[in-house]
Amino acid sequence: MTNHKTILVPQGAEYKAVCRGLGGVTGSTPRVIPIPMGMKSLTTYLHKLQEKGQILNHPYPQVVVMGICGSLSSRYSVGDIVLYQDCVYQEHRQECDRIFTAEIYSCLSDKVSLVKSLTSDRVVWSATEKRCLGEAYKADVVDMEGFAALEFFQQVGVTVAMLRVVSDDSHHDIPDLTSAISADGALKPWPLALELIRQPVAATRLIRGSLRALRVLEDVTRLLFFNSKIE
Repeated sequence: MTNHKTILVPQGAEYKAVCRGLGGVTGSTPRVIPIPMGMKSLTTYLHKLQEKGQILNHPYPQVVVMGICGSLSSRYSVGDIVLYQDCVYQEHRQECDRIFTAEIYSCLSDKVSLVKSLTSDRVVWSATEKRCLGEAYKADVVDMEGFAALEFFQQVGVTVAMLRVVSDDSHHDIPDLTSAISADGALKPWPLALELIRQPVAATRLIRGSLRALRVLEDVTRLLFFNSKIE
């Protein structure tokens, strides 16, 4: 593994899962940078990294954005591994790098699905809204960072691919955690706990789905970076 690859992954449990996945990889491993949740927080953070010279420190930098996401389609269930082709935000669209995405796909092939994604500036928690957004934007999955990452890195000439694991399906509600996300893109423990208590059934489903997705995220990280094709 050459040292010009960087993994960006939301801070907290997702970051820890990726680090565990890389723990058994021998030789050179990519940098792993924990990022805040949400588009505005991420954009601000990436500009700070750029000012410190922590992104463009190689002639041909490549970034893999990893983490978990929500499904907008009955085709994708909890634990499914998805590789983004593009991201849509409102009426705007950004493509992932086709060559880099194809390299990752060749490593994972039958274990991963190519998808179209939607980036939201808030938590999409309602099953009804998930399906409506999927139909309206022709998108398969949703996250809160993808479009912002693509927009930033394409402006500075960095190759980007996005690999995520589905943590909640399109058939069930999850708790609305919007109020539990701080302005700087971190989860606030007490508001998070209150929202989970208010919606125990949805909370149980979210926790189970997230734990399963995190285990898969750890496994796919290990599988991807053990594979000599991504060098």
